[in-house]
Amino acid sequence: MAGMEEHGGVETAYRVVVSAWQVLLLMAPYLLLGFAAAGVLFVLLSPEWVTRHMGRPGLWQVAKASLLGVPLPLCSCSVLPVAFSLRRHGATKGATVSFLASTPQTGADNVIATYAVLGPVFAVFSVAAAFLSGLLAGTLVDTFHRRDPPEAAPPAGATCACCGHRPAWQRMLRHAFVVSPRDIARPLLAGVAVTALITACVPPGYLAQHVAPGWPAYLVVLLVSLPVYVCSISSIPLAAALIHMGASPGAAILFLIVGPATNAATILTVWTRIGRRGAVLYLLALVATAVACGAAIDLLFPGAAARVPPLAESCTACATSWWHTAAAVGLLVLLAPGVWRREEDCGTRVA
Repeated sequence: MAGMEEHGGVETAYRVVVSAWQVLLLMAPYLLLGFAAAGVLFVLLSPEWVTRHMGRPGLWQVAKASLLGVPLPLCSCSVLPVAFSLRRHGATKGATVSFLASTPQTGADNVIATYAVLGPVFAVFSVAAAFLSGLLAGTLVDTFHRRDPPEAAPPAGATCACCGHRPAWQRMLRHAFVVSPRDIARPLLAGVAVTALITACVPPGYLAQHVAPGWPAYLVVLLVSLPVYVCSISSIPLAAALIHMGASPGAAILFLIVGPATNAATILTVWTRIGRRGAVLYLLALVATAVACGAAIDLLFPGAAARVPPLAESCTACATSWWHTAAAVGLLVLLAPGVWRREEDCGTRVA
């Protein structure tokens, strides 16, 4: 019996390790894209521009951040470095959280795919939910969170001497692949570990087989989708699978909202960089918007599920390939210095 228990423990540990690697394979290309985008924004967006448009608490600044995020094709991984690059450039915590909430839910490609697979009702609701959740999250953070000064990049003379007079492309690369990975390394890897534990312990297809229409389905979808990484594109066929397993349209739209916008990595990063209260308000806004949209679509469009065409099979988030493997290895190399960094290292500041 003891041998069987030990074997079971080893098997579980193996599944956790494999799941963690699969999560890294899935996330790595999008994170690298996000790091690159953060580097470009670091050079193109001046601190004065960000401060002028997103540097003061207020509804209009939060709305601009949410509008900026809705069309961008960034998932819940690649949005992290971009959002905190805006924060470092002078955006308020409310504007940062607004951008962080709205961006991963939609994008030009996502809206087209949602329309094709789920129909126009889901496409319209997903865009509206992305904007409203960002607006609500940013407003809550600006209203109930302490208004400390934004993160600002230190003056050139106060940072490492190597950064002072470099050309723009060198500053872009350094910010993209040195500063950004180092800043989020610890919470990101902790989130990957939590996601791997959940992925390894929850059997595939369990949610779709046990979800029922109505409010109980909302609760089940929330409990599963909050910590698990699901990119916006991969959430579309999974939402269709939920519908064909008997879930209501409301449960499906809730999954489309909460799944891409939250995961353990995002939550822990917001907790670290924005603060505990900011993370709670961020989650509260997303959950409230998702439940409200779910209830609205079930009430106003009860026949939306009947118009969703059946899927031959559920597709996975991404296929393992040499590119994903190379990206995952490269990501680990970039994150490694951040695991052992000191808080006084140049350019590092935890909000």
